Amino acid sequence: MNLDPNYIANYANTFITKIIDYSPQVLSAIIILFVGLYAIRIINRVIRRIMVKRDLDPTLTKFLADILLWVLRVLLFVTFIDKLGIGTSSFVAILGAMGLAVGLSLQGSLSNFAGGMLIILFKPFKVGDTIEAQGILATVQEIQIFVTKLITSNNQTIFVPNGALSNGTIINYSMQGSRRADLTFSISYGTDLKKAKEIITTVLANNPKVLTSPAAEVSVKNLTDNAIQLAVRPWAKNEDFGTVVSDTLENCKLAFDAEKITFQPYITEFSKDNKQ
Repeated sequence: MNLDPNYIANYANTFITKIIDYSPQVLSAIIILFVGLYAIRIINRVIRRIMVKRDLDPTLTKFLADILLWVLRVLLFVTFIDKLGIGTSSFVAILGAMGLAVGLSLQGSLSNFAGGMLIILFKPFKVGDTIEAQGILATVQEIQIFVTKLITSNNQTIFVPNGALSNGTIINYSMQGSRRADLTFSISYGTDLKKAKEIITTVLANNPKVLTSPAAEVSVKNLTDNAIQLAVRPWAKNEDFGTVVSDTLENCKLAFDAEKITFQPYITEFSKDNKQ
């Protein structure tokens, strides 16, 4: 096949002309891309500093900064392809369809994402708080977007989905700063009730970790068929709660032993039908 030299020359001239005509558009698009990436980096740093200065939650600060970063990047990419002369309407439609498909396939993850947003915004707990939720008693180590990382007292790491966490009941033991122990002592009817209460009151008063305000309470809780039940309710700081509970139990037992007072053992009542 013979090629016409004039045809090749015309084609080459047309190609070069198109490149020359299109090169300013490509050059400006590339400049916009690099300048935009640099500007986004600067904006992101400024926004982070502003949020840090306003003492926003670190988790919220990181999350908002990351969202802003990706939104600006998407806008920059759309501007870049528009500057190249590529139609953006079909591209936006494709992005919308992809977003819908991804959203339908990740409903559980989106629920956890929404739960994370609720936790970050309304702050039912923060990092370092001791909480009880989903049948778990542990300390919050990290609040992530999809899960919350908890550390139990025996050093186990538990990840709880934020969706379930935000929709369930949360008991925050750290929010108020102090906590009351609810203990029950059972003594026999032959025990001097006033003396027993005085012994417990003295034990609590001698413990420096028991708070004086609110005052500890020692009162009769119940009268059963076998024993008098005393409610012992000392208050303690959150960090001293476990120590106060164990010290109260131990020191009351030792003080009762010294006064020849015994705890009434727990007796299970059986009906006649259960007797062998």
